[in-house]
Amino acid sequence: MAFNRYLDRNFDAQNPRTAIREIPAGIIGASSALRFTILNCLLFITATYFINPICFYLSPVALFVILFYSYTKRFTALCHLVLGLGLSLAPIGAYLAVTGVFAVLPVLFSFTVLFWVSGFDIIFALQDEAFDRSQGLHSIPAALGTAKALRVSELLHLLSAACVIAAGFYGSFGWLYWVGTAGFCGMLIYQHSIVKPCDLSRVNIAFMTANGIASVVFAVFVIADLLL
Repeated sequence: MAFNRYLDRNFDAQNPRTAIREIPAGIIGASSALRFTILNCLLFITATYFINPICFYLSPVALFVILFYSYTKRFTALCHLVLGLGLSLAPIGAYLAVTGVFAVLPVLFSFTVLFWVSGFDIIFALQDEAFDRSQGLHSIPAALGTAKALRVSELLHLLSAACVIAAGFYGSFGWLYWVGTAGFCGMLIYQHSIVKPCDLSRVNIAFMTANGIASVVFAVFVIADLLL
């Protein structure tokens, strides 16, 4: 996030929605944000060295995907999927950290995250549709318009729900997992019910609140299912 803010600082300064962010507002210097990013990248790689060899060897790959995302809005409307890909590495990375081997189940959860994040990032990007077009930046809302972008987001969230359901069957989880899955899918439906092409006033509720609740509720029930 620090690198994204650093790279987009000039665009953020011109966008009324983002002009209050720390770098364009002068609260944090651009060079400080860059140093913070470099320091944390080095700490990340160092930490993976003490976990296991495969995490250490793959750490630059994870960093590349996450940092590369910040450039993608400059040349492709698929930037949302790249962000989703970056965050989708978390379930696989966590599994590798604990077990040191690859498996199918964390991959299913990674696809869940990929489609989930991509879908809600499209909703968030609706706020900057006009600005992105004016600056030559790329996003699905800028490319397709609000209504069609919401349809794409709905499709991605449908795929996310399908993946989390598939993971439940594949992993032979118990009933608590399915309660968590119902809560997760319910929050996906809710966010699409409150964001309409003619009314974007509740985008932040959909983006932050609904997805925050979805992730925490799902995590609590999955952990409870594993423990009980």
